[in-house]
Amino acid sequence: MIQNPILPGFNADPSFCRVGEDYYIAVSTFEWYPGVQIYHSRDLVNWELVARPLNRAALLDMRGNGDSCGIWAPCLSYADGKFWLVYTDVKRLDGAFKDAPNYITTCETIDGEWSDPWYVNSSGFDPSLFHDDDGRKYFMNMQWNHRGPGTGGNPAHASFDGILLQEWSPDKGLFGPVRNIYAGTERGLTEAPHIFKRNGYYYLTTAEGGTGYNHAVSLARSKDIWGPYENHPEMHVICAEGSDGPIQRTGHGQYVETHWGGHYHTFLMGRPLQGPDGPFCALGRETGIEEVVWRDDWLYLKSGGMVPREMVPAPTDATPRLPTPVLRKLGGALPPEFQWLRTPETARIFREEENALVLIGRESIGSWFEQSLVARRQEHHAYIAETTVEFSPDTYQQAAGLTTYYNRHKFHAALVTHKSGVGRVLSLMSCPGDWPDAALTYPAEDVALQDGPIELRVDVNGATQQFYFKQAGDWVAFGPGLDASVISDEGGRGEHGSFTGAFVGMVAFDITGQGKEARFDRFDYLPGEVG
Repeated sequence: MIQNPILPGFNADPSFCRVGEDYYIAVSTFEWYPGVQIYHSRDLVNWELVARPLNRAALLDMRGNGDSCGIWAPCLSYADGKFWLVYTDVKRLDGAFKDAPNYITTCETIDGEWSDPWYVNSSGFDPSLFHDDDGRKYFMNMQWNHRGPGTGGNPAHASFDGILLQEWSPDKGLFGPVRNIYAGTERGLTEAPHIFKRNGYYYLTTAEGGTGYNHAVSLARSKDIWGPYENHPEMHVICAEGSDGPIQRTGHGQYVETHWGGHYHTFLMGRPLQGPDGPFCALGRETGIEEVVWRDDWLYLKSGGMVPREMVPAPTDATPRLPTPVLRKLGGALPPEFQWLRTPETARIFREEENALVLIGRESIGSWFEQSLVARRQEHHAYIAETTVEFSPDTYQQAAGLTTYYNRHKFHAALVTHKSGVGRVLSLMSCPGDWPDAALTYPAEDVALQDGPIELRVDVNGATQQFYFKQAGDWVAFGPGLDASVISDEGGRGEHGSFTGAFVGMVAFDITGQGKEARFDRFDYLPGEVG
């Protein structure tokens, strides 16, 4: 069986691509660097991270991008003997404008060095590329309308002003007429276009309803790529709205016909838990997959209805890999599960020594420019993370330690810092979802520390978390239990205000500008069960 989600933890907006007997999924990474995660599978059951292609400044530089900006909804395809990756680097979230340049890059191998990008346009986000049978290529994106209510083609949400289509080639760029081919259904917020072709029809898949609990996969078709497109008899292929199962917030995916002759559709999803302020998705938007069937030249879930299942029959007899602890002695190459924020200039924020990862303190934990924060996704509703840090601050403006982090408005951090008259202390810093001020709170009294390394730990269990520290002897609880539900899409601004996921990792800052260094020699992540 395939167990959903197939990509647990923040892995949103899955673009699904088949090359022979190999299957690939590319997902959004937003402000986390390097950009775009690409997973590979040969059985649809087990998936392995094989590439993060946007890994140099020529391809991506997100310094200054706001929270939940950056890489939205990539599209991965294969044609002409190479992979094609289309992506948006969103520069602005709030306000009337989005400022969303779209690019295309290529590579002959999935894990090779991707080409310097072609800039395409900035008329909207969620771009994709369709390779037609005659070799012509068509570029799509949703059109963003900044003019306000009553001015767009879809009355449900004027800003999402239909799907644009135009021919494109590497030599000419965009050329010929640009046409708005699809306004969407009454659900509105129409985005994430993908076209595929079957039995003489062009099928247009879109995501609708926003990123929350009303999300859906919509489908339309036409005999002509330029339209007009007729909507699916049920409007949507996948939608969990109004259901009460464990899989919610379903939408935004792509269809593939397998080499076994079966048919599958990816989708993003959330698995809400109950928190103090209502349901929350601690793991952000994850990726699932469902089997689909054709009836009257329309796609339907094979199991019936529109709500996908947790367990889906697999096309092979593959055995799912079970979660295991990830124990990391840091030093040398950075382990593949880790990312950092926004900047391609890694030498400015960390250094990989033989026996340690050295973070170079730069701007604050709330910076949008140059932040020394190296972290991994939360992939389980309960887990323990541990690290060991050596750090000798001279002022309260220098700090380093362990953080559970969503964005600058939503984090908790146990930090080694300096207190006048005391010396080195452990301080608990929290920003529990306050927006737009990002106001800090300090839920515990500082604890004086001895000289030498300090071990830090956080236990996360559903909606609660607890920090611990140790210098000798047993672990000692530090501060009160904290609200872990803040570190989620629903925390702070709510489900439509941020779209990434929870991370846990190592952080250092030095707002004196002196670049004080912190050494981390290990980072352990141990999955658990919610209790």
